[in-house]
Amino acid sequence: MPVPKPLLTARNLTKNFVVGKTIRPGSGRVLHAVDAIDLDVYPTETLGLVGESGSGKSTLGRCLTRLYDITAGDLTFDGQDIAKADAAALKPVRRKMQMIFQDPSASLNPRRRIRDMLSEVLHVHRIREGAAVEERLQELMELVGLRREYLDRYPHEFSGGQRQRIGIARALAVEPKLIVADEPVSALDVSVQAQVVNLFDELRERLNLTYVFIAHDLAVVRHVSTRVAVMYLGSIAETGETDALYAKPHHPYTRALLSAIPQPHNRGKRERILLAGEIPSPLSPPPGCKFSTRCPYAKDICREQRPQLAAIETGRKVACHFPLD
Repeated sequence: MPVPKPLLTARNLTKNFVVGKTIRPGSGRVLHAVDAIDLDVYPTETLGLVGESGSGKSTLGRCLTRLYDITAGDLTFDGQDIAKADAAALKPVRRKMQMIFQDPSASLNPRRRIRDMLSEVLHVHRIREGAAVEERLQELMELVGLRREYLDRYPHEFSGGQRQRIGIARALAVEPKLIVADEPVSALDVSVQAQVVNLFDELRERLNLTYVFIAHDLAVVRHVSTRVAVMYLGSIAETGETDALYAKPHHPYTRALLSAIPQPHNRGKRERILLAGEIPSPLSPPPGCKFSTRCPYAKDICREQRPQLAAIETGRKVACHFPLD
C-alpha cells in the first residue's frame, strides 16, 4: 500500500523570540522556542503533540497555522509553500486550516450572539450567501451537538463545554482540511472532557478532518491520536504510531514521560521514572542533546553532539544516540 502524501510538511522549522530587548543596539537575548523541527502530518490522521510545559508545543501549533511568522525553515500545506506567505497569500489558506484554543471564553466576543460570530466567518470567506447562511448555521450547531435556538444566545449563557463546542463550530464553518487544537479540553471539567474528545473523533471520521492535537494529558492523547510526536525544549524527541509508542518508548524522555500516566489497578504497576533537575532554559540550551542534562543514560557524545531525528524502525523516529530497547 503506497504511503500517502503529507498534508502538511515542516522542515528545519524554527521560531525564535528576542527577549529583554531595549533601545540599545544589540540588546536582548534569543529564545529558541521551536528549534529546527522536521514534521509531517498526513491526511485524516490525528497527530498528538505532547511534552512538558515550556517544551514549545503551542508555539509550534501557531507556526504551523502561520499565526506566528517563522524565523527559518520550510512549511508546505496542501502542496503550497506558506513559510513566507504574506497576509493576502494566506487568506485562501486560512479556509483550509483552522485553530481551536484552550480557553474558548477568550476567543468569543461577549457582546455578540453566536449567530453573528458564525455568520461573519461565512461572509468574510464568501462561503455562503443569503438563505444558505442560515442553513449552514443550523448545520454547524447540529454537527457539534448544540440546539439550533442557541444561535441567538451570547457566550456567557453557555457552560465551558458548550463554549468549546461553539469554538469548534466556528473552526468548521470554513470547511477546513486541518485543525490545530491547542489544549482544547484542559480548561474543561473532567466530566465533559470525554464528551468533547469523542466529538473530535466523530467529526474526524464524518468530515475526513486532519488534526494536530496539542495536550499535556497523555491519557487523552492516547485516546484521540493515531500518531504521537513528543517534544522537549523546542525539538522533537520521538514520533511513532500511538499504540506502539506508548507500549515501547525508545527515547529516555518519552519513557519517563509515559511512566507518569496513572495506571488502573488491574493493569499492574509501572515503574515511575523521576528525572533529576529542571528543563534547561531555551535562552541557553545545552550543547549536544538537549536532554543530556537530565538523562540517566547520557554519555560524552550526548553532551557534545546533537542527535538527529532518524528512523529506527518502520513508523518510528527517535532523536537519541542510544535509543532504548
